[in-house]
Amino acid sequence: MIRQATLLGMLLAAGLHATPLLAAEADADVDCPTKRQILQEKIEAARAQGNSQELDGLHRALGNVEAHCDEASLHRQRLAGVEEARQEVQRREMDLRDAMGKGDQEKIAKRQAKLAEARSELEQAEAEARADQ
Repeated sequence: MIRQATLLGMLLAAGLHATPLLAAEADADVDCPTKRQILQEKIEAARAQGNSQELDGLHRALGNVEAHCDEASLHRQRLAGVEEARQEVQRREMDLRDAMGKGDQEKIAKRQAKLAEARSELEQAEAEARADQ
């Protein structure tokens, strides 16, 4: 499972430009005022560089944040992330059971590692959702 934030990080590390909307909404951990601030800073940078296409996209993204970003929607996103992480844990548990049934120690070890990673992501998602309350 690749989370949006991880995907954005990979795109940026590869030197590719992600859409401004993806950049602004990539991480559900970021609150609405922070998203606005990030977009404002990117708008200033695009303006300074004379990048009109990026500037247009950033203005659209800022408009979307202004229109749709509120703490309740962020909380719903975080709860959806918790549910997604729970489903991933269940899938990884099934994979591990299958590997154990086949008795392949190498596959069992890999599946245990993947399950541990999925459980860690679930714990993180639950902690983020609890922080909202």
